[in-house]
Amino acid sequence: MKVTESKYNNCLYFVANTLARKIERLAIECWKPVDLPPSHAYLLMMVLEEPGLHPGILAKHLQLTPSTITRLIEKLEEKKLVLRQFEGKKTCVFPSEGGKALFPLLRVCLTDFHTNSCCIIGGDESKRMVSDMSLMADKL
Repeated sequence: MKVTESKYNNCLYFVANTLARKIERLAIECWKPVDLPPSHAYLLMMVLEEPGLHPGILAKHLQLTPSTITRLIEKLEEKKLVLRQFEGKKTCVFPSEGGKALFPLLRVCLTDFHTNSCCIIGGDESKRMVSDMSLMADKL
């Protein structure tokens, strides 16, 4: 059944969660080549682009709680993709050599996700939707 045919097709909660689940499935498929869930991959890309970031900065940019960021960092450490350095009370996150080696493939996965989602939704519509959703998220 299509979402538009659902009894709850006028409910923001229902439609947003249905869309999120479908986008998550697409993202998981696109990130398979690096064997990472999308949330882990985005955190790793941030650390690769700006080595030495603090978990609080990662939490703000990724819109996740500090405890979730800590859990993601721990998982990436287990896979030997990032390293944490402690400077007093401060923690800095750096990519490991293994993480650095994944960077080109991470970029391919990101491009594949964008290409696939644009093919399904349409390029202009996808861009407009992301912009509108960002504004809505800021309002909430």
